[in-house]
Amino acid sequence: MKKYLFIYEDMKNRILNGEFKSGEQLPFEKELCVEYETSKMTIKKAFDLLVEDGLIIKKRGVGTFIKDIDMKEIEKLIFAKQFMGLTTSNPEKKVTSKVLHFDIIKATPLIEKQLNIAPESFVYDIHRIRYADDQPIVVEKTYMPIDLVPGLTEKHLEKSLYQYIENELECKIQSSHRKITVRKADDDETEYLDLEKGDPVAVAEQVAYFDNGKAFEFSFSVHRYDHFSAQLIITK
Repeated sequence: MKKYLFIYEDMKNRILNGEFKSGEQLPFEKELCVEYETSKMTIKKAFDLLVEDGLIIKKRGVGTFIKDIDMKEIEKLIFAKQFMGLTTSNPEKKVTSKVLHFDIIKATPLIEKQLNIAPESFVYDIHRIRYADDQPIVVEKTYMPIDLVPGLTEKHLEKSLYQYIENELECKIQSSHRKITVRKADDDETEYLDLEKGDPVAVAEQVAYFDNGKAFEFSFSVHRYDHFSAQLIITK
């Protein structure tokens, strides 16, 4: 990931997590240059993206401030953050993947129903472990229609699958339906995630959609209990 994108994602996470408050002035560019060990031009490029997101405003001769963000904007940004994928949402960490299984199969009735595809359509069958700074944090089981995600290889799975979809295929990930449950890890998950027997895991079942409404992913992700959180917005 390019340095300015890393800084942009890190600063956005810090703002959405409340480290910086509405109306608060951000550190000066020269201070951030020291913190991130980079140039003023790189900080400026990161700030330009934050301005485009509507998160910060620049006041000439005064400084850069956190915008007074309303609830709709916060909701939009938090939902967008949930679909960034592990690599983009953890810019400060080295994210890697180990592919356990990769094949093309005929969809089962359950997969057909969840992805709304024709009977006996072919899908990718993907099973991998994701690591952050060499620590296993999630095991993913994913099914994707091969016609919606063409050209997928094991090399892509060793990196960021979402970045391949958005950057190389130029597809827009729009939304997902997600159900989260908690249970004890099974024997394989205990081994893959370096857990103790009986440790809990969070399980996210998800169907994700492109901006054209087509479902491109049906997945189950099993997360270490100490590396999982879910952000919700509840309105009346």
